[in-house]
Amino acid sequence: MIKQLETPSLTGNSIKDKRHELIAYFKNTWSTYESVFALLSNDEAYFLRPEPLRHPLIFYYGHTASFYINKLILGKYIHQRVNRELEAICAVGVDEMSWDDLNSEHYDWPSVETVRSYRAQVYKLLINLIETMELSLPIEQDSLAWVILMGCEHERIHLETSSVLMRMLPLDCINTQQAWQTCSASSGAPVNELITVAAQAVTLGKADTDTTFGWDNEYGQQTIKLEAFSAAKYLVSNQEFLAFVEGGGYQKPEYWCPEGQAWLQYTQATMPRFWRLQQGQYYQRNLVNEIALPLDWPVEVNYLEANAFCQWRQQDTQGYISLPTEAQWYSLRNTLTTAQQGQQLSANINLQQYASSCPINQHRHGDFFDIVGNVWQWTSTAIDGFPGFRVHPLYDDFSTPTFDGKHNLIKGGSWISTGNETLASSRYAFRRHFFQHAGFRYVVNTQPSKSQVPINRFETSVDICQQLDCYFGPPLLNYQNYGQQIAEQVLQVLAKEKTAQQRMLNLACSVGRVAFELSPYFQHIDAVDFSARTIQHGVQLQSGLPVRYTQTIEGEICQYQEVSLASTVKQADAARIAFSQGDGGNLKAQLQHYDVILLQHALEQSYDPKALLCHAISRLNPGGILFVLSDYHYQLSTTAQDKWLGGVKVNGENLSGFDALTEQLATNFDLLSEQELTRVLASSSRNFSLSHCHLTAWRAK
Repeated sequence: MIKQLETPSLTGNSIKDKRHELIAYFKNTWSTYESVFALLSNDEAYFLRPEPLRHPLIFYYGHTASFYINKLILGKYIHQRVNRELEAICAVGVDEMSWDDLNSEHYDWPSVETVRSYRAQVYKLLINLIETMELSLPIEQDSLAWVILMGCEHERIHLETSSVLMRMLPLDCINTQQAWQTCSASSGAPVNELITVAAQAVTLGKADTDTTFGWDNEYGQQTIKLEAFSAAKYLVSNQEFLAFVEGGGYQKPEYWCPEGQAWLQYTQATMPRFWRLQQGQYYQRNLVNEIALPLDWPVEVNYLEANAFCQWRQQDTQGYISLPTEAQWYSLRNTLTTAQQGQQLSANINLQQYASSCPINQHRHGDFFDIVGNVWQWTSTAIDGFPGFRVHPLYDDFSTPTFDGKHNLIKGGSWISTGNETLASSRYAFRRHFFQHAGFRYVVNTQPSKSQVPINRFETSVDICQQLDCYFGPPLLNYQNYGQQIAEQVLQVLAKEKTAQQRMLNLACSVGRVAFELSPYFQHIDAVDFSARTIQHGVQLQSGLPVRYTQTIEGEICQYQEVSLASTVKQADAARIAFSQGDGGNLKAQLQHYDVILLQHALEQSYDPKALLCHAISRLNPGGILFVLSDYHYQLSTTAQDKWLGGVKVNGENLSGFDALTEQLATNFDLLSEQELTRVLASSSRNFSLSHCHLTAWRAK
């Protein structure tokens, strides 16, 4: 196996030594990722889709390299892209969010050789960057070194997710290599038993003073008081789960929650995803081979299957059997000795044992086995942020799209978990029907279990709440709702010009109100925004669900609002809208051929407004209409001053935002109209921010 380095400490005594450590960790991460992709035996394997809800492997091969470039561009650490087209197509697709367009016909995937060449270019760029960047200790979240660590840990996540997809490929697509060897030990499984865990208080969350890299959802603190409970000594083995399978567990809906029943109906599953039954013999697919079902290895299932097993076991169990909560898993982790708490714990983790699971009684951790490693362990806890949660500005949608009650935490790591994933504080969550190298252990409570971390179904982020209230709330200061203002002015121009209204691009669509207002008038609208934090609310409304948010009244006093399409935009034809996340200055290739484009405050939100403008109008049909809505308020925190489109002096003369826009468009567009709109953002019931925004309409010559 490739020896894995520990995730670097953020502190140290020597800048020179820390730089060498960062270079070594980056190289170790990169070479391990290349090694797992070297298992693919032919280029065709990169383009297969064994899991319909995920992109083919060619996406993930390019995604981790493009992630570095996209974040470095966003943070203004570099100013030139390596491959604009590839960095657009490989930008988004980690989770099967409802706005991901996973129709492969819409993607013109690059060749394997193109991606290999791209990765080589990015590797060279990053080595040079790490060798020459300013570095101070400790490494802070606003430093370039943090971004490098973010890229490394991101690639280590996809080392694991990519290996899951490879397990789903036909075996003839996979090479066997010495570095990726399957465990050879297997026998009958030990009988599971329950061990009592004492009542205790457990504190969750990573302290701001922690000396290792962390993702945003790991920070914050929450203390939970646990009642005494019992936990299974071992992870559930293939043998223990086989009794559920052969007892007809997949055919009995009473064991399955409604979501599980729907999943069963869709998949027609009769056994775990990595099992196969042939002529009465069960087999298990591993990363590089298929073997007779190893009865003493942990079963690997999704949350829905694990939960159904618990319901099946309930009939023979006193007390209430369930998956553990996150806090209960931590209480098991806390039983380890001080010496065992570190990363040197003997476990099947960090690629230090096998390229597969191993027997469940091979690694003892106190009274239990496999508290850490072998396979991830599903919990009953849906992920949410701890008190004190805040997003990282360069990756604002790492966690927040999963705070929806539909993503459950997995804990403990698997055999291929490395870096941040091996830490006790790591928090990763997947949709309940997804597969990872994940299994489970069950617990028995004296009372029905409850999720110990309540799901916050109200949006509380101040900036997002302001957007929701601005676009979906009632009129403020006697001004009409802003989204309605925009839509009405757009429709007035279109009615007068009698232009084609088949396809529209709404760029920087925010929470989606304008797209909903205009949806009856277009056959198709692509609504694109840079932030998934805003788009997710448009998607939720599109699905028929209400959106709830908080509205500050005064200080800590707030009230809770709920909006729905039925109550705000009754005429909306939501099926005509396709929401997607994207960089307006680097749109995906399939976003083309629009009759109308609306740039909705896209310019002042862009790191390069001129490039965004050029990029957008290249997608407009001849004779099409471009709407530009802007307050021309460029800020250094978003846009370097040399990129401002107006608001500067040129040759000693003032150049306004509108004049600069006219200068850019005059050659190829005719100005049709101008309108002043008023936007009101409420910071409290008595404090408002009012902007006069300029809406201009232009026809392409």
